[in-house]
Amino acid sequence: MNIFVVIFQAIVQGLSEFLPISSSGHLSLVQHFTGVEGDEAVLLTVMLHMGTLIAVIIAFYPLIWSLLKEFGRMVKDIFTGKFHWKEMNPERRMIFMLIISCAMLLPFYIFKDFFTGVASDHDIVLEGFCFLYTAAILYLSDRCVNGQKTYGEIRVRDAVRVGIFQGFALLPGVSRSGSTIAGGLFSGFTRETAVEYSFVLGIPPILLGGLLELKDYDPSAGSVGIFSLIIGFVIAAVVGFLAIKMVKWLIHSDKFKYFAYYTGILGIVTVVVGTIEHIMA
Repeated sequence: MNIFVVIFQAIVQGLSEFLPISSSGHLSLVQHFTGVEGDEAVLLTVMLHMGTLIAVIIAFYPLIWSLLKEFGRMVKDIFTGKFHWKEMNPERRMIFMLIISCAMLLPFYIFKDFFTGVASDHDIVLEGFCFLYTAAILYLSDRCVNGQKTYGEIRVRDAVRVGIFQGFALLPGVSRSGSTIAGGLFSGFTRETAVEYSFVLGIPPILLGGLLELKDYDPSAGSVGIFSLIIGFVIAAVVGFLAIKMVKWLIHSDKFKYFAYYTGILGIVTVVVGTIEHIMA
């Protein structure tokens, strides 16, 4: 695979994983027009996702570390009979809410083959409509009155709502970060809480999704050089880290709606191009 194609895809992945514009949709379009497909595309996509996983861990290390420590204390309290649901601190409550949100993905994984097929086929019309859906929820969530809920005030129904929004992001063109941030804003989260909850929530799906993809990978069907994979991994991580910083700034400066305009225009263009490809066979 051409190293420049790898670098380009790594930049696209790093930006689109955290900017609310859909990484799967953008990678699907890039792979569609560059001819990268099959197991070769699968392996590269997994490595790029691992790069962005490292980015979110570094960017939110203090929060993630505090959650891990609280998880250890929580397990100890459960086994010693000291755990009480109504007496949870904010970190412990957030852990439970993250688990509930992740659990909402289980029904969607029943249709994993469908989502994978949509992402790897040669038809981009559905991706276009998914971009339009992303534009709609971003625009509507940006118009929400600023919420007041922080970690300690997230309720079960809020976690369920955000988890369902994340489930629809399995479709290429539907932004995972955009969906979960929008779900948080619809639930009354503060903008900072919505962003942090969204990105920390993305860690398990990114990791699990990569492992599931590798399970079906056939090395004999195609290969990507180890140097290209390392370059892609590093670039995706660096660009992803910068994209996280950008999202934090944009959501506090009330510029989140511009992503709605971008995904809306991209959705229209994608539908038109995909329709023309159908007509021209």
